[in-house]
Amino acid sequence: MKRVLITGAAGFLGSHLCDRFIKEGCHVIAMDNLITGNLKNIEHLFKLKEFEFYHHDVSKYIHIPGELDYIMHFASPASPIDYLKIPIQTLKVSSLGTHNCLGLAKAKGARMLIASTSEVYGDPLVHPQTEEYWGNVNPIGPRGVYDEAKRFQEAITMAYHRYHGVETRIVRIFNTYGPRMRLNDGRVLPAFIGQALRGEDLTVFGNGSQTRSFCYVDDLVEGIYRLLLSDYAEPVNIGNPDEITISQFAEEIIKLTGTTQKVIYKDLPVDDPMQRQPNIDKARSILNWEPKVNRAEGLKITYDYFKSLPDEELYKKEHNTFEGYIKK
Repeated sequence: MKRVLITGAAGFLGSHLCDRFIKEGCHVIAMDNLITGNLKNIEHLFKLKEFEFYHHDVSKYIHIPGELDYIMHFASPASPIDYLKIPIQTLKVSSLGTHNCLGLAKAKGARMLIASTSEVYGDPLVHPQTEEYWGNVNPIGPRGVYDEAKRFQEAITMAYHRYHGVETRIVRIFNTYGPRMRLNDGRVLPAFIGQALRGEDLTVFGNGSQTRSFCYVDDLVEGIYRLLLSDYAEPVNIGNPDEITISQFAEEIIKLTGTTQKVIYKDLPVDDPMQRQPNIDKARSILNWEPKVNRAEGLKITYDYFKSLPDEELYKKEHNTFEGYIKK
């Protein structure tokens, strides 16, 4: 039985990875400090003998007894609400946390996959974004705490691969959605659905012409799993290239939810990327992967999940995502 450590295991993506590796017959060691994760996402796994949970911050020293085959480093705040509220922790988990995980991988002879992000491309000047594009990132802007943390994470991972011979994999994740997202975490999809469910107008920042490409979580997990088992060490984009403007997406959500609210427009946040679309040629050729779930199908599943949440989740107030970071 393969043993896999998954950091950020109680988060949106981490919990789905726990499910996948359990399904694949692995022993899953889940780790999370719960700063943004939620134990409800993995509580169904606690009864399994092949699952164990460590309440621990990966930015501190990690000790895992016994053999370890894989490390999946997914611990990181991933929404603007989180990384603008806890910028230092965001920087530490992708620097100190990645260093600790790489040291563990080296000691155990384990293969390690890190969760990077399309945010390494910043506000891109190349469209769609290929893995060879180096990005257009403001290192000292409010989003820099996340963007540069992920860029450093990739750099140290490749350094361990080249200098120490650690088997490493890098996935660059584009916008992903599905059940277990936090309803009010500031990302565009749950924000729109939450506003629709509460009978509020849908808020679009900027003029709505900026684009995003949304990948359903099951497709993403399949791509990540294939990348882990591949022999390719350099970054690979995993996402859905079906691009849509934010204004069009807002109208899709209104149609899906059957609500009568209108779309309202507010000022664009600092350094918000205007275009986001993955080039997935490498994923297609190296991993024989491409997304299977179309947006209409995935949105229906996600909307049904959000509708099932209790009212206290629906009306829970989070930190104002963009307060203090609006262009004047």
